[in-house]
Amino acid sequence: MTQAPPSGTTLRFDHGTLEVRAPSLTAEAPPPPGCAWDPRTGSFRAPAHRYADIVLALRKRGLDLTDEARRYDVLDRGAVVLRTSRPYQTEALDAWNRARRRGTVVLPTGSGKTHVAVLAIDAARRSTLVVAPTLDLVRQWFQVLRVTFGQDVGLVGGGEHTVLPLTVTTYDSAYIHMEHLGSRFGLVVFDECHHLPGETYQLAARLSLAPFRLGLTATPERADGRESAYADLGVPIVYRREITELAGEFLAEYETTCVTIDLTPEDLAAYEEARGIYLAFLRMHRIDMGSPRGWTEFVILASRGEDGRRAMKAYRRQRTIALANRNKLEYVEHLLRVHRGERVILFTQDNDTAYVVAERFLVPVITHQTGTRERADILSGLAEGRYGAVVTSKVLNEGVDIPSASVAVVLSGSGSVREHVQRLGRILRKRDGKQAVLYELVSAGTNEAGTSDRRREHSAYQRSR
Repeated sequence: MTQAPPSGTTLRFDHGTLEVRAPSLTAEAPPPPGCAWDPRTGSFRAPAHRYADIVLALRKRGLDLTDEARRYDVLDRGAVVLRTSRPYQTEALDAWNRARRRGTVVLPTGSGKTHVAVLAIDAARRSTLVVAPTLDLVRQWFQVLRVTFGQDVGLVGGGEHTVLPLTVTTYDSAYIHMEHLGSRFGLVVFDECHHLPGETYQLAARLSLAPFRLGLTATPERADGRESAYADLGVPIVYRREITELAGEFLAEYETTCVTIDLTPEDLAAYEEARGIYLAFLRMHRIDMGSPRGWTEFVILASRGEDGRRAMKAYRRQRTIALANRNKLEYVEHLLRVHRGERVILFTQDNDTAYVVAERFLVPVITHQTGTRERADILSGLAEGRYGAVVTSKVLNEGVDIPSASVAVVLSGSGSVREHVQRLGRILRKRDGKQAVLYELVSAGTNEAGTSDRRREHSAYQRSR
């Protein structure tokens, strides 16, 4: 016996989409925002992230709404441990509340973005999913939520799949599982949300119906310009404070200095020879390395013949010389002597350079190949003073709390402003009497100069010496 269709308007969640059945509406009638008519089902359908707007629109029309989509809970209690908030953290929460609890808070590394999220969860009192980019951050969030709210916390990712009213997951797991989890959380927190606009990670937002959303980041800008997607994903920027505004009172005082280092005559000759071979190949094949497809075209053409393989070898040679020339390494030795007794992080662009530095100065190295247990031991060794310095490629750029570190030395990096600001943020956790300093080492007469100019286009780097 066929069940009679409901007389009122019904809202359902179906694998990451919303189904709106409204007998009073037809394909010709104005649909709710974001909805499209589906003639196969005789209903309107919309992406799950339009849930809040659709519910508001239907209620404004005075329709009798049966909401079968939401499956999230109201939390029985809020935080059981809650420390005093700083003024800007309270301002951030207020701005988020005024924006219907949908938006991104931009605060510098070390300023307490996690505490803003705790305040938001405590205020919303809804089942909450926290999405973080790495397993290290997932573990940190797990501990924070368990202690702060005094209850078990679920985990999705890294071999775990336990879903509870408070759950933490990675971006990789979120976009895979959100079509099933998307109705189970009323608040979703996107930590380091500059990852969210990525083509795949957007699904973590689009497949969730969570009416409340909080993005957290220190660096919302992206090289691909996709930060414009924040608003569409329900997390427009609603509050922002920069490093320069908080340094001194809430973050450590700091200075940055860019050191230009000449190549040795031998290194300069080798660099110019290798770069000449590389550039000649680009000109011959009319490859524009500034275009989005430039690198891909170079790799493809370089694989097709001896000239191409010679050009690729030359590219790698000139790059190696620029990133870790002999004079640059000598200056690193000088800095390690000057800052003896302090905690130093040495940043490189690639693993090869990191290993060269580690071997030269007998310091531990952390790359993406370093195991979790070993990484934890190295970081605790730095904090305890067993190590005076560590060298890393990119894995410490974000999501790692190293309050003991006060000196950063950037031997090499990309042209990304975000990466450079993140590296500065690693040394800005405030401690009594702490004066942080970041050194950026640039090989003179190489393409590093242009890379340095691009990545220093941020107000935080106007405080130089």
